[in-house]
Order: sequence, then C-alpha cells, then structure tokens
Amino acid sequence: MKKKAVVNDTAVCQVRMQAISDTMSILSGKWKFHILGTLIEGNKLGFMDLLREVNGIGTKMLSKELQDLEMNRLVSRTVMNTKPITVEYSLTEYGETLSPVINELAKWGVEYRKSVYGDTQV
Repeated sequence: MKKKAVVNDTAVCQVRMQAISDTMSILSGKWKFHILGTLIEGNKLGFMDLLREVNGIGTKMLSKELQDLEMNRLVSRTVMNTKPITVEYSLTEYGETLSPVINELAKWGVEYRKSVYGDTQV
C-alpha cells in the first residue's frame, strides 16, 4: 500500500501556502477585485468615475477600499491641481502585475457560468 503524501510537510509548500494567505488577505473583500478590474479597463479614473463603475459600492466603502489598495501599493492616488480639487486613481506598476491574474479569473468565471448555467451572455 502506498503512503498518502502529506501536503503541508515541505518548506516549499509552507512558503506557498503563506504566499496564498498573504494574497488573500490583501485582496479579500467584496470590492477589491471590482475596483482593480475597473482600473485595468479604465486606466486612470476619478473617485466619482469609480463610484459609477463599481455597481453597488457606497462612497465610504470605496474610500476605504482605495485606501487599503493604496497602502498595499497596488493603486496610486494623484491629487490634481484643479478647482475644485479632483483625485485620480490608477494602478501602480506593481498593481498592473495583477492584470493577468484578474483577466484569467474573469475568463474562468465566464466559462464557469456557461458550464453551470448555460449562460452565453458575457
């Protein structure tokens, strides 16, 4: 009889699981993927543009999530020298590295929806 492999027994596996845990902690919540996905598509957007594009989010939550993303160096905030003052948000260079991941998640989600619901709308 073969012995079943122990999953978390190697240092490499422990590092991998810690990395996944860190990633999930940074990107957790209902809105972060929506915001990042919107910024991938929209490049640079103002606060009100994001509020309109991220369907269902409120101003307080958008502000909090943008602060979290900025703190984690995924989104940059630029205050424009305008009257009234406007703020523009964009992905940082590091935030842009999430683009392939988010695009693959979206692709997977479309395929999943088709397989489960027979939904052909994209």
